[in-house]
Amino acid sequence: MTVATDTFVDFVDPLTEALDDHEATGEELAARMCFSRFHFDRMIRSVAGEPPRTFRRRILLERAAYRMISTTASLIDIAVEAGYGSHAAFTRAFTRAYGAAPAAWRRHPGHIQIAAPSGVHFHPPASLRLPARDKVSPMDLLTRMVEHHIWLTGEMVRLAELLSGEQLDQVIKLDVDEDRQTIRSLLSRLIGQMGMWNAAMASRPYDWSVEEHESLSSMRQRMSTEGPTYLGHVREVVEDGRLDDTFVDAICEQPEVFTYGGMIAHVLTFAAHRRTLVALALDSHGVTGIGWGDPMKWVAQPSS
Repeated sequence: MTVATDTFVDFVDPLTEALDDHEATGEELAARMCFSRFHFDRMIRSVAGEPPRTFRRRILLERAAYRMISTTASLIDIAVEAGYGSHAAFTRAFTRAYGAAPAAWRRHPGHIQIAAPSGVHFHPPASLRLPARDKVSPMDLLTRMVEHHIWLTGEMVRLAELLSGEQLDQVIKLDVDEDRQTIRSLLSRLIGQMGMWNAAMASRPYDWSVEEHESLSSMRQRMSTEGPTYLGHVREVVEDGRLDDTFVDAICEQPEVFTYGGMIAHVLTFAAHRRTLVALALDSHGVTGIGWGDPMKWVAQPSS
């Protein structure tokens, strides 16, 4: 990274803290970074594609647009918060940026982000976000979703240890499979689903009897093997770009040919349904902490 880039990255945090300090001058912002106004403006412009003052005004307008969508505050209050001394001045600036006057835009809002060379925008509720240095490819996302699935299944088994045997075997009313579904049977099937495909890819039989009223200790043991093995398959296929490659499941009564990508999609789709049933059932017994098991936050975190 260059000095200018480092300075810009360091500039974003103090700018976030000073968004509402409308009395701060350009000289003061530069002094906080230990630069003269001239050199500071030149460095920020070279990286961000816009001078600090323009950058700050754009961020404040994006925040104002967010306020118009997310609050019932009056336009004049939003204008003042954005640093404008009059409704007219705010209207002119907003209209230039969004192509519509504030009142009209509020009735029919669009994207709050204004196009900018730096890719840095206001991020609700009250921060700025730099563009990611590392782009997440669809392949990376797929791997992260499988990682989340394996982690969450293991976490559900751990939490299930807080329940009694009666609670584990209580019938879940909402089901779609032919068999009666319980927390025990669903957790066993979540692990078994990975075990079944691990077996298919290794051309060996899968022992279905293990899922008959399986104990939690057995689940923990199988999870410690089947989870990492399945994830290893996914990572290898993704890294080698072989999602379209096929393999033969010769263990079926009638051998079938599957693609690796199709198999992974199948696992994640049916696992999502079963995990949701388990999460809701755990919650009904007062065992909380995993919510709905949503992978949204998981995949947004850097991979360890």
